[in-house]
Amino acid sequence: MSSRRSRASVSEEEINELLARLQTLLPSARRRGGSQASTTKLLKETCSYIKSLHREVDDLSDRLSDLMATMDQNSPGAEIIRSLLR
Repeated sequence: MSSRRSRASVSEEEINELLARLQTLLPSARRRGGSQASTTKLLKETCSYIKSLHREVDDLSDRLSDLMATMDQNSPGAEIIRSLLR
């Protein structure tokens, strides 16, 4: 069992590298500059950022649906939107 666990585990160095890469993807972390955030704070910020992205996608989807509902389905604008969504 212990050999199985050791093969599946991730080294502390790999975790630190992944956390550093994750930090570069977060807008709030980029504003902070080079300062190192705690792992807990970084993961909370990541979750918060993902939730905000989901809200933004939902909002954009609603706005697009509203726009498509008011457009003539045969108009060039509607065709452009349909082609972008493919």
